[in-house]
Amino acid sequence: MNRRRFLIAAGTAGLGLAGLAAWRYWPEHGLLNPCLAALPREVADHELVQAAWEGLDPAQVWDCHAHLVGTGDSGSGIWLNPALESMVHPVQYAQRLFFLNAGCAHNTPGQVDQSYIERMHNLLEGMRPGVKLMLFAFDWHHREDGTADRDNSSFFVPNDYARDMARRHPQYFEWVASIHPYRKDCVEALERAAAEGARAIKWLPAAQGMNPASPLCDRFFEALAKLGLPLISHAGEERAVHGGNTQHFGNPLLLRRALDHGVRAVVAHCGSMGQDRDIDKGANGPYVDSFDLFARLMDDPVYGLKLNGDISAMTQLNRAGPSLETVLMREDWHPRLLNGSDYPLPGVMPLFSVTYMVQLGLIPQPAVPVLTEIRKHNPLLFDFVLKRHLSFKGKRFAPSVFMTRPFFEKKEKK
Repeated sequence: MNRRRFLIAAGTAGLGLAGLAAWRYWPEHGLLNPCLAALPREVADHELVQAAWEGLDPAQVWDCHAHLVGTGDSGSGIWLNPALESMVHPVQYAQRLFFLNAGCAHNTPGQVDQSYIERMHNLLEGMRPGVKLMLFAFDWHHREDGTADRDNSSFFVPNDYARDMARRHPQYFEWVASIHPYRKDCVEALERAAAEGARAIKWLPAAQGMNPASPLCDRFFEALAKLGLPLISHAGEERAVHGGNTQHFGNPLLLRRALDHGVRAVVAHCGSMGQDRDIDKGANGPYVDSFDLFARLMDDPVYGLKLNGDISAMTQLNRAGPSLETVLMREDWHPRLLNGSDYPLPGVMPLFSVTYMVQLGLIPQPAVPVLTEIRKHNPLLFDFVLKRHLSFKGKRFAPSVFMTRPFFEKKEKK
C-alpha cells in the first residue's frame, strides 16, 4: 500500500468508514474535494435546486452546525495538537488533510485560515441571500480541577476568533461559543459570550472531557438557563475528534442534568452513531444504540420543547439508515429538529454516497447526477438540497427544520 492510499485508508477509518462498505462507494465522488468555483448556470437553475427553496424564507435559514478550521497562521489563536501534523499518528494526520481539503484551505503558509473563510463566503453566495452559517468555537479538553489539558486536546478555536469572524462578516455568519464547564471562570466566560452575541454554546463531551451529568456542571447550567442560550452537545460515538478516554460522556441520557436545570439542549446528530450504556437500567446496564436513547429523551413529556436534535451529518454513509428514516417519519419531532451541515464534512468526499441514498429509497434515481454535480462545486448547497428532497414512505422534513433562526434568536430565560 503506497503512502497516499495508506493515508486515505487511515483517514476514512478514523471518520468511521473502515471496511468494504466504504470502499464500495469510494469512486462515486472521488477521493478529494475538487474545490470548483460557481455552479454552472444549468445546474444552479435546475428544478431540483429551485424546489429546495420552496416554502422557505432564506433569511430564516441558519445552518446551526459549522466548524471553524485552520492552523492559526492568521493570528487567529487556533491551535492544533502536534499529533495532527505528525505521521507518527497517521489517522489524525490524514484527518487533518481531509478537513483542510474539504474546506478548500490553501496549504500556503499564512493563507490557510483566510482561505477557509473565503471558501465559506463563496459557498454561501451560491445559496440565497440571508442564509448564514453558525460558526463553532472549540474549547480545550479540561481536567476536573478546571485546568486545560493540551495533551488530550485535538485542537482549540478561541471564542474571540469565532466572534470576530461573525462581526466582520455579519451577512454570512453567526457564532457559537465553546466553554468548558469545569473552568474556574466558566460562568464569567459564558456571560461575556452572551453579551458579545453568541447564539449558543457548543460541547463535544467525548473529546473535551466534560461529563454532562457531573455536579461540576451545575453552576454552568444554572447560568446558561438564566441567560436563555441553548447548548448544542454532541451525543453518540465520536470518531472525528480525539481527546482522552471519555467516549462514554457522549451518552444522550447524561444531558438530563442540563434539562433538569432548565437548559434548552440540542443533541447534535440526534445521537445517530454508536452505542451507549442504558444507565436507566443501572450502572452496568446493557449497551444500546445511542439513537434509541436520544429517542427516549425526545419522547419523555417531562422535557418537551427543552430537548431538540440537529440533523447534521445524518446523511453520511456511516449514519444514514434507520435513524435517518426515523427522524423523517417522526413528524411530531420536526418542530424540535434543526438543520446543520457539519461543514466542512460535506466536502469530505468519501463520507457521502448519493447512490447509497437511492438504495435506501430516500431519494429518486434521477436526482443523482444533479446532486453529484452540485457537490463538486458547492458541498454546502449539496447538503441542503439533498436533505430538502429526502423522503421516506412519503414523509419529508418540515420547512421549519431548515428555518432555525427563530430558535436561536429566542431567549427563553428561567
